Amino acid sequence: MTVPRVPGARLRHGRVSLALSFFVQGAVFALLVTRIPAIQDRYGISDALLPAFLAAVPVLAGVGSIGTEQLVKRVRPSRVLRWAQPVVCLALLAVGAVGSVAQVAVALAVFGLSVGALDASMNMLGVSLQRAYGRSIMLGFHAAYSLGGIVGASLAWAGAHWKLSLALLYGPVVAVLVPLALIVGRWFVDRDRRQDAAGPAGGQEGAAVAVVPLGKRLLLPLCLVMAFAYIGDSTVSNWSAKYLQDVLGSSEQLATVPYNVYMVTTLLGRAVGDLGVRRFGAVAVVRTGAVVAAGGFAVVAAAPGAWAGMAGFTLLGLGLCVIVPQTFAAAGRYAFERHGPGASDMAVARLNIFNYVGFLIGSPLVGALGDAWSYRGAMLVPMVLVLVTLVYARSFGAPEARYGDGYERPRTADVG
Repeated sequence: MTVPRVPGARLRHGRVSLALSFFVQGAVFALLVTRIPAIQDRYGISDALLPAFLAAVPVLAGVGSIGTEQLVKRVRPSRVLRWAQPVVCLALLAVGAVGSVAQVAVALAVFGLSVGALDASMNMLGVSLQRAYGRSIMLGFHAAYSLGGIVGASLAWAGAHWKLSLALLYGPVVAVLVPLALIVGRWFVDRDRRQDAAGPAGGQEGAAVAVVPLGKRLLLPLCLVMAFAYIGDSTVSNWSAKYLQDVLGSSEQLATVPYNVYMVTTLLGRAVGDLGVRRFGAVAVVRTGAVVAAGGFAVVAAAPGAWAGMAGFTLLGLGLCVIVPQTFAAAGRYAFERHGPGASDMAVARLNIFNYVGFLIGSPLVGALGDAWSYRGAMLVPMVLVLVTLVYARSFGAPEARYGDGYERPRTADVG
């Protein structure tokens, strides 16, 4: 399998445009999840009904990811992303502007389906662009997502501080982000589908992609790693404030800090993570991330006070931040080497489902263990799950590969 030539300028434009797309998605998602209490109040959603609304979004996102796996056999992932992102933005606006519970349920359903297609296609493009570069750049895209999340959460805080309605908060943001998404979509770099279609069916640009089915043994370890990483992530996002306040005795104001610290350290870790992968290799970076994240959970569980707890959440951000991008990269790389670009897209779409599986499992798991046992003990469960990554760390190594068309074969440490 050869890597098609892509002009250097086009690669750079594609990298910047995709990073902006990750940024937009991070901001939009943060604007939704940080204003859930306001959404509940606006539409009078009961506490009993709210979990069903919240669970429906990742479930439908998983459905959207499965659908994208089939769609990209005939449509470029860049086209899916180009149209899914404006739909996600408009669905966010609808969540804040519609007039009834039934309508907001429809808006959230559209948000979930389209965000599944968006996440899958966005990571497909990231994996294929990294392959064209021949070195690790995937962590940089997820750093842009983290930066977008920080910006979105800050905008949500400003909206709450100034008591803006959801429509007034979301409207101007969406008015900026939709045109931005449409503009940057013009420079996405896609894989060359003619490489896939060459053969008995000919080499037509729009031809269907023939894809060899992927074996379960190829993806299962990476699917588990993805799910466990998101169980850890959802533990921080859903329980850090409660843990700091109820278990470690912090003030209500101080309890809001750990998640912000976690987001900032996630951004910092991802910003420098690609350099680490190029220098030391993906296996070493993932192993280090798993150990640091597990250490963070251990510190949180044993913390004598609030400031020690925040130190633990800081370690969690630095550790967990490298695992998810490298899991996408490893799945796409292995599938590409064995079956070609079409299989790489399938692998990313299937792996993306376990993002939502981890998100769905993490928060209820920690809550149930905390109520039945103790919240300190509950923090040890995601710690153990993250450590399972060490068992599968070798799955992140670069396979022996053949590179043609003038591309040099990257060293193991240069492939992310």
